[in-house]
Amino acid sequence: MPLHLMTHPEPLAIARLDAGDEPSWEWTRGPFASLTRTEHETSIVGLAELVPAGVTTEGPFLGVEVAGPLAFEAVGVMAEILSPLVSAGISVLAMSTFDTDWILVPAGEITTASEAWRKAGLIVTSTTLSSKGDA
Repeated sequence: MPLHLMTHPEPLAIARLDAGDEPSWEWTRGPFASLTRTEHETSIVGLAELVPAGVTTEGPFLGVEVAGPLAFEAVGVMAEILSPLVSAGISVLAMSTFDTDWILVPAGEITTASEAWRKAGLIVTSTTLSSKGDA
């Protein structure tokens, strides 16, 4: 069965803080949010509109969710998703959660990415804006 990818319309950004810093703003709303810490930096992915001015960011991105849940023993999921994007020359940010995988695609490249995935046999659908997770 082909992978099913669901695009989300809310613009996302990845923000960089110094190592050990905590975000001083509400960043957990929206379809996808993530906080990652390393010894060198703190990275936050969340709704672009919530990131305060002056914070180092990249984006906007649109989140693309793999319909899940995916089994932990599944092999090649990211390769199947990323290979068509490599051929199309699209750089993305790939992230995983417990249940599934997410690809953050530059907003201006989402149409090209969707076409590449469809040509590769993946199913691509769009979600609609909702208040789910925004409260």
